[in-house]
Amino acid sequence: MSGINDFVIKFATVNGSGSASANAMFAKTVFRMGIPVTPKNIFPSNIQGLPTWYEVRISEKGYLARRDGIDFMVAMNPQSYQADLEEVVPGGYLMFDSSMPRIWPRDDINIIGIPIAQMCAQKWSDPRQRQLFKNMVYVGALTALLDMDLNALEGVISDQLRGKEKLIGANLEAVQLGREYAQEHFQCPLPIQVRTSNGTDGKIMVSGNDAAGLGALYAGATVCAWYPITPSTSLAEAFERYCKRLRKDADGRYNHAIVQAEDELAAIGIAIGAGWNGARAFTATSGPGISLMSEFLGLAYFAEIPVVLFNIQRGGPSTGMPTRTQQSDIISCAYASHGDTKQVLLFPKDPNECFTMAVDSFDLAERLQTPVMVMSDLDIGMNDWMTDEFAWDDSRVHDRGKVLNEAELEAAESWGRYQDVDGDGIPYRTLPGTHPTKGAYFTRGTSHDESARYTEDGVIHARVLERIARKIDDGAEILPQPERTTASETSKVGIVYFGANTAAVNEGLDLLKDEGQAVNTLRIRAFPFSKAVRDFIDDHDLVFVMEQNRDAQMRSLLITELECSPQKLVPSLSFDGTPMTAKFVRDAVCNGLAAARQAAE
Repeated sequence: MSGINDFVIKFATVNGSGSASANAMFAKTVFRMGIPVTPKNIFPSNIQGLPTWYEVRISEKGYLARRDGIDFMVAMNPQSYQADLEEVVPGGYLMFDSSMPRIWPRDDINIIGIPIAQMCAQKWSDPRQRQLFKNMVYVGALTALLDMDLNALEGVISDQLRGKEKLIGANLEAVQLGREYAQEHFQCPLPIQVRTSNGTDGKIMVSGNDAAGLGALYAGATVCAWYPITPSTSLAEAFERYCKRLRKDADGRYNHAIVQAEDELAAIGIAIGAGWNGARAFTATSGPGISLMSEFLGLAYFAEIPVVLFNIQRGGPSTGMPTRTQQSDIISCAYASHGDTKQVLLFPKDPNECFTMAVDSFDLAERLQTPVMVMSDLDIGMNDWMTDEFAWDDSRVHDRGKVLNEAELEAAESWGRYQDVDGDGIPYRTLPGTHPTKGAYFTRGTSHDESARYTEDGVIHARVLERIARKIDDGAEILPQPERTTASETSKVGIVYFGANTAAVNEGLDLLKDEGQAVNTLRIRAFPFSKAVRDFIDDHDLVFVMEQNRDAQMRSLLITELECSPQKLVPSLSFDGTPMTAKFVRDAVCNGLAAARQAAE
């Protein structure tokens, strides 16, 4: 059983009941009390009526990974009572609406019954108000049971409902209703409770999609073409929201274009066309969209057109689990499109890196003249995360890459769109209308020579493919570099991980350290892999590759690209649609080491 500033509370409600706002207010209140907090929204892929959960981990130590076992269950949905009851740890608490009495078949947990529906029926006559304010009544009860700062909650409510004073007052009444009932009927506070701390100094709470949308704005993006798909939709919506405030001329006219296309093919086609024309452009999608966009990604790769794609991964294949998280598009994105392609991928670990990598992705796309995909996922993209405040250098200048201006074209004796002038595989490009007579070329997805002329000469075609491959492979050293940590100089056991798994790995390392197991780590931040990734693997005898997919896609990529021994790389796979836990990391390493020892005997 956990204790002060260290427990997990889970809200079991019904989708479309208005509970999401109330639950988020609870998490933000804890955050404003200075306590590190990690909320996870587990929701169905329908509009209304099915069970939904909101899980909040409160951790004074700052652990941000999801944790198994629920210390306090707010059970507001009879449909999921049985499953919710089973999740509560022995000695834990279950709070429910006791308007209809119920016998709970467990004697090892504490039951807290509050007649919420009955109280709301007596307080409000409007059925919709009764439903909505039920959520704030249970939040009010929690303020007493967990000793929450009521002023902090009032501030959150006021901020969330700014401009709707009548609603603010009504919500505060509901909070007080629940708080007073809990104070009158239970010993408050409970042994598990929250106390004001300073663990959130210098931190903010933000979702990865909001952060990426803001990063695209700071990167100078002016065109977003997208087609709605969970869980990427809110990224495009965030960009639009920021643009309406900040992306407009002095006279008030907007200087950006946001296009909701008729499908994913049109969306990426528009983005590629805008990139060819000189705009910084992007699209956002998820796995099914990647499947549809692959041919266009091949065009941008071969015609060498900069474009950015945000892939907010979800559970597949096919429609799969639209509202669950996975890292299951690694292979399909790394080699997106038919033929010989290799795409640039960036792997953010949290919303802060969604912001920074969004900015970097546009620079890299233009510098390398190629698509760049930011590989986020539903966990990062749609959940609020506690992360470092964003930093921005006002002196930063966007890297537009090799783009010839009018004077440079005028002075040039000759120019070919795909000529490797500098020997780095990256040619010089031009933008339409730069010069009245020079710099034009035919953009094509068919085979072409160094001057962009059509050819069926296989030797020339191979030469162009080799140059593009060299450009991409050499570009690995300018991509975000991997982060290596050394627990022991003598340890031959390592973990390779990436993306949202970072929080679970960091906590898992502490569990392993407590058991006397020193494990070194490497966090992959980009593909193609830099030399540092190969060096780490070479330095260890056994490397556990932590990822959230069934087929060990990152492990396969490491074996293919670096020609690593498959026996050295141990697949550690979590793919049930929920975020990875520290316990999973610890168990994967301990079980893997035990199996290795047994095999050696």
